[in-house]
Amino acid sequence: MSQPFAIAIHAGAGTLVKAKMDERVRQEITNGLERAVQAGYQQLLDGHHALNAVVEAVKVLEDIPLFNAGKGSVLTHQEMVEMEAMVMYGKSHAVGAVAGLRHIKNPITLACDVLKKGKQFLIGEGAEAFAFKLGHHYTEQDYFFTEPRYQQLFAIKNAAPFLPSEQTIGAVGAVALDQFGDLAAATSTGGVCDKACGQVGGAAMLGVGALVDNNEVALSAFGAREELVKYRTTSEIAARMRYLKEDMATACASVMQRDLQPQAGVVGLDRQGEIYFAVNGPTMYRASINRQGECRIHIDPDE
Repeated sequence: MSQPFAIAIHAGAGTLVKAKMDERVRQEITNGLERAVQAGYQQLLDGHHALNAVVEAVKVLEDIPLFNAGKGSVLTHQEMVEMEAMVMYGKSHAVGAVAGLRHIKNPITLACDVLKKGKQFLIGEGAEAFAFKLGHHYTEQDYFFTEPRYQQLFAIKNAAPFLPSEQTIGAVGAVALDQFGDLAAATSTGGVCDKACGQVGGAAMLGVGALVDNNEVALSAFGAREELVKYRTTSEIAARMRYLKEDMATACASVMQRDLQPQAGVVGLDRQGEIYFAVNGPTMYRASINRQGECRIHIDPDE
């Protein structure tokens, strides 16, 4: 017997407060979130597994230059793009992760292939060689370069205040519950602006950027890489739910308030289909479609 399903996504945190956010940019963000959550939800409507839903939703987010993943990835100190992504499927406990990607248009699709082929974690040239063998197309670095990201890198290198299009911090991600009662989670990011080449953040690390306990919860997180890695954010939340028997909201709030600095966020979806967003900071780009099929899109924490 099938059960109600649900999906929730995030696209990082914005640094522009509500009063200063350009209305055009705000609308573009809202439209992008809606396209992504609807794409993932359609997979669930069509009877596919949660794994397909989170990959499809994140893939859409990776194609939107406003968000720090795929097309919108920030630049390294050497003015390159190096991306990472991870996906986990609760039914099989399988994980696929990739990092150091420079020529793959959608890192999340490669992470999914890594999961399906049992490779677990591939990086750099080895990951891309694996991708090309599977038919992924070679994407030139020029595809990923955008003027706002150049401005952001230039401002950091010159210790100048950065204002235009400084829209996202962290990553994009999705969590889903399918009609079979299984959970999945995915996270993708370009990392931190001005990072060293070869530097890998928490998005691709199990228990940091994402985690699934198929009996409890699916989680995707974003924030300062040091904080996420140091406190194993998603792992800690899942552990509190499993061993302390805290509900999802309590577990998320405990970890966020105790461990994480501003500009961090978590999206969680439990086995009953309940959705929870937690954020430290002025904005969090997020959307969800609940068990009743209601679509909700928000930018501000108090919405």
